[in-house]
Amino acid sequence: MSIFRSAAVISGMTLISRITGLIRDILIARFFGVNGDTDAYYVAFRLPNLLRRLFAEGAFQQAFVPMLADAKSTKAQDEAKTFIDRVASLLASVVLLISVLGSLCAPILVWIIASGLYEEPQTFTTASQLTRIMFPYIFFMSMVALSSSILNTWKEFAIPAAVPILLNLSLICATLFLAPHMERPIFALAIGVMAGGFLQLAVQIPALWKRGLLPKPVSPLTALKDPTVRRVLKLMVPALFAVGVAHISILINTNIASFLAEGSVTWLTYADRLMEFPTALLGVALGTVLLPSLSAAFAKGSMDKYNALLNWGLKLIIAFAIPAALGLAFLSDALVSVLFQSKLFGPNDVVQTSNAVLGYSIGLIGLIGIKILAPGFYAQKDIKTPVKVACAALIVTQLFNLINVPLFAHAGLALSVGLGACFNSTILLCILRKRKIFTPVEGWRKLFMSVFVSSVVLCAILFAAQMQIDWAHLQMSWAMKMTILCGLIAVAGFAYLFMLFVCGYRLSDLRVKDVE
Repeated sequence: MSIFRSAAVISGMTLISRITGLIRDILIARFFGVNGDTDAYYVAFRLPNLLRRLFAEGAFQQAFVPMLADAKSTKAQDEAKTFIDRVASLLASVVLLISVLGSLCAPILVWIIASGLYEEPQTFTTASQLTRIMFPYIFFMSMVALSSSILNTWKEFAIPAAVPILLNLSLICATLFLAPHMERPIFALAIGVMAGGFLQLAVQIPALWKRGLLPKPVSPLTALKDPTVRRVLKLMVPALFAVGVAHISILINTNIASFLAEGSVTWLTYADRLMEFPTALLGVALGTVLLPSLSAAFAKGSMDKYNALLNWGLKLIIAFAIPAALGLAFLSDALVSVLFQSKLFGPNDVVQTSNAVLGYSIGLIGLIGIKILAPGFYAQKDIKTPVKVACAALIVTQLFNLINVPLFAHAGLALSVGLGACFNSTILLCILRKRKIFTPVEGWRKLFMSVFVSSVVLCAILFAAQMQIDWAHLQMSWAMKMTILCGLIAVAGFAYLFMLFVCGYRLSDLRVKDVE
């Protein structure tokens, strides 16, 4: 399967995942509204979710995938399988211990990331109880990340891309069928999270077994004696800092939000969900495909292909992330109103959430760009450079918070994250250019001109439409509002693509032969 089609498969499955995720969030917003319980749930879920991204999907994958790709390319499958067995056993032992400790220390962890909740005893207690239930989620997701890394390296992208759908379906079922029968309905979501984690792991086991790659348990001590495993651990240390710095910023922002008006954590969470839609469809999909492909190209010494891969990924960002950012900015209130507004999620919630969406949209290109640029370093086993850049971005983000939070409250937190991401991706790009790892190939000027003209038309259409509608106070049935929104997105999207065509840009211009 070509890298272009692989990315398309991942984007397609991610689209389904994000659609089911939106349905999940719509149901949660309508059933639970915005209150102390929802703040408690999102704080509690953020803890294991951040550790999942830090240890499992983040630092672990960045250290493990290049080593696994190297083993796959240069060694026999039996040796690669032994490497997998040892890494899997060590990872399982570590995250199991972390899960137990996290559950035992739940109140302390909640106080660290959301100390503002301590002034609301009931919310703080609820967050601690939910954390204790959900913290073992990190164990399931670490094993899911391991399985996904293995399958992706063997060019199996569909199943790993599809597994997040199971978490969404689990939470949907918990909201619809379990919550109404519980004394404290919010605890149904915690049960749904754990069930979703189990299902995501279970569905990947047959795919691993079929390829003879299902890990067999070995002693963690034996695993530690393997020099290749120790190499992964050595790479993970700077990777933990690289990924951790970004999530430290999120933790700081969560803590700041806990001191703001009640509902601030929930407003930011729903805004983050909308921002993650294009980030996952484009950034995560491309990053997932690029890392093993770049690692394989580097292992074979094919730097021309390496450069072509980076050019391909960045061109896709320019072509599709820019209109996505503009769409989020102009349609922020429309999207929030149609997706989340209800009796328990009123006009004020719509306005506050859409303000946060607007803040995120300003930095969307930077957030997606990091997903493409960072693998340019990770594939060469250079993790220290992204660490240094991420540390600088953390400082920049918090400096922006000093200005933005007093001006825009919780929306200022979102804006600071976006601006910090733009700083991060810009510095990474400059370093890649300086080291001649990335050199622009033919076609960039044509792409920029085409996207600029098409974006102007897109903005004109969305601005004209938005001036006519006050979405938060629109007295209209949900079906009619959804129809208008979908029609507006379709017209704007068609106009953008049509103008690209008029400017002479074609899909074939984004398919670089060198990366197929």
